[in-house]
Amino acid sequence: MSFRFITKSIHAYLIDYPVAIVLMVAPFLLKLGQSGPVALWLSVVTGVAALLLAALTDHPTGLVRVIPYWLHLWVDRTVGVVFVIAPFAFHFTGLDAWYYWVLAAAVLLTTSVFNAPEVSVAPRANLGTGTVL
Repeated sequence: MSFRFITKSIHAYLIDYPVAIVLMVAPFLLKLGQSGPVALWLSVVTGVAALLLAALTDHPTGLVRVIPYWLHLWVDRTVGVVFVIAPFAFHFTGLDAWYYWVLAAAVLLTTSVFNAPEVSVAPRANLGTGTVL
């Protein structure tokens, strides 16, 4: 069994919009910002951007579908790297730092390690030739 199980559909239906909402709400519920206001607002702004990215991505739940899915994944990975660096760059401590490190791990694992490769829909060259594979 492959551990690369997060398909484009799973990412679209179960990850994009719920994660965007969590990014916007969780900082207030967890009372982030003890290290400074950036600890609170970085997540909220990222959540709004994630909502917009999901709506513009060419996948099943995209509303406008102008951003290719592969680019969406690279934006997600970039956010993961930013979340790794942010606690150091902005001197987050305690829960503020751990929040971003846990999110970074989740994003990077989801988009790199557990991400299933897309299945090519290109026609096979020997289709209809009677050749058995």
